[in-house]
Amino acid sequence: MSHLRSLLLPVFLILFAGSALAQGANVAFGTIRQDTDQPVEVTADNLSVDQETGTAIFTGNVMIGQGDLRLTAARVLVVYREQKQGIARLEATGGVTLVSGPDAAESDRADYDIDNGTIVMTGNVLLAQGPSALSADKMSVRLSDGTAEMSGRVRTILQTGSDN
Repeated sequence: MSHLRSLLLPVFLILFAGSALAQGANVAFGTIRQDTDQPVEVTADNLSVDQETGTAIFTGNVMIGQGDLRLTAARVLVVYREQKQGIARLEATGGVTLVSGPDAAESDRADYDIDNGTIVMTGNVLLAQGPSALSADKMSVRLSDGTAEMSGRVRTILQTGSDN
């Protein structure tokens, strides 16, 4: 009976993992809840401002910080709210890295909607959490509760904790 159970466990895990891959996965992201009212600090090699459209483009080694959240990219478009009442959203492209606490994610693009407190990362998303890693086409992070949802060909390797 024990031998049968050890044979069925991997089959069950594979079937479970397959359904998780098809539907997406919910994961924790970061160790803290992010306060999106905190100021956003940006450093970059270059800045171009368009007063007419209410946008600014930072290029070259762009680093953004807000509280404990860090984002780096090659290019970040900053879109201001109407009447210039602060930042509405950030659009980062080119080797995007997002770090919160011990968690880090990489992607081709990240869109940060500050009013909604969400970051949507798309294109070759890779999430590293300690020794674990997940990949997907898309990851949506809710900063208010520190959770993320990964979708589109989600992939991970599940460790059984057994030496067999």
